[in-house]
Amino acid sequence: MFDSLVAKGYQVKFLSHAKAILGVDFPIAVAELEDALLQQTIPIEEIVGSGGGETKGTQRLRRNLVARNWRQDTFTIVKSINGERKESISHKVDHVRVFESEDLSRSRIALEIEWNNKDPFFDRDLENFKRLHVEGAISVGIIVTRGTTLQDELKTLVRRWVDEVDAHSFEDLVRHGLQPTSRQRREVMKRVQRQRDPVPFRQAWVDHFVSDKFGAATTHWRKLEDRVGRGVGNPCPLLLIGLPSDIVSFGESAAEIAKLIEEGGDEPDLNDD
Repeated sequence: MFDSLVAKGYQVKFLSHAKAILGVDFPIAVAELEDALLQQTIPIEEIVGSGGGETKGTQRLRRNLVARNWRQDTFTIVKSINGERKESISHKVDHVRVFESEDLSRSRIALEIEWNNKDPFFDRDLENFKRLHVEGAISVGIIVTRGTTLQDELKTLVRRWVDEVDAHSFEDLVRHGLQPTSRQRREVMKRVQRQRDPVPFRQAWVDHFVSDKFGAATTHWRKLEDRVGRGVGNPCPLLLIGLPSDIVSFGESAAEIAKLIEEGGDEPDLNDD
């Protein structure tokens, strides 16, 4: 299962019998998700231009999932005693795939994409999945995030871009569409202009950009594994997927990059019909 993803460097981890549940009950969902992820590509210009936020590539993945009926849903769980309402809790999930069973019941898979949030978002997602599973609302929870190779190679990837565009200053970066803040400029120039062991501009900017936007305390594979290793989300069956560095592409023409960005568009409507 997901052999094509693994062959392309994706990390795939199953917990609490998720593999058996997906393989037996949800082969269509497996095929849809694998096909959507195999199409995933993010030009390096999007990573640099996003400033660390959700890239157009992530939005393209969301649109791809919505087109396959993985749509946003809100679950409301109401507790009552003798007809008197005591508690109501709502859980919004960005992507939910619903399947009708022969017995007319409905089975659901919940999926969240955590491209680059603060890592406590993993606790929120996993605890939501746990509660929804206990209440019988979902069969499996899925989280897609930056994989180990992508996290570890971000500095190398961004440095390659800086070298290719031959940027030697903030003015060069601005000409390529970046808008560094005053704080970012100050922090970089401290290292460039210091008296002892000054750092070349390119390396100082790359180090600051990646650590500032994609630091260790953001959502990536190791932080996710830390959570599930401690039992967060248990006993909900879980599928974890890590995006590899190979999805980052270089060398596209300006026309192709523009086309990809247009496909990403604005924030996608996760309820789009």
